[in-house]
Amino acid sequence: MRRDYFDLTVEGVDEGAGSRSPPLVRIDFHGPEELLRERLSGGESDDIIVETDGDDLLTADEIDVAFRLREPLDEADDPEGVVGVTNRYTGDFVLELNETATDVLPFIHAARDATDDGDARYRVEIDVDGERLVAYDKDTFLVYDHEGNLLRSESLIPSGVEL
Repeated sequence: MRRDYFDLTVEGVDEGAGSRSPPLVRIDFHGPEELLRERLSGGESDDIIVETDGDDLLTADEIDVAFRLREPLDEADDPEGVVGVTNRYTGDFVLELNETATDVLPFIHAARDATDDGDARYRVEIDVDGERLVAYDKDTFLVYDHEGNLLRSESLIPSGVEL
């Protein structure tokens, strides 16, 4: 699936630490809908917030969200990377899109700042040409450096989770 099929927008990032609402990332898909549905298929629909025509789409517990840098974080002004949503059980990519660290890292910091208890949360909404397909509430967002090493300090990892 082509990365240019996707547009990513975020909300709740520039509202400051006083805001207690989780930030939102909206991914709008502008390609063949059946292709995205196929990639999102295979899970149970109990945790899906938005049901879609009885489709059996992956749930929030069945997907992982990560950001993989393509260049060192400390050596570039605005390091590029790839946001990926994967099927947790198969490891298959559901979607990927190009983003920069200055777009992704403030989102993660906003998710951290939105809670008092330290368990950050955020929301992912995936639309097809502006129509909601699915929405997930998530608490994990892993960030990897350009060599594939986990950057724990930049990642959202719920308390009590060992990686």
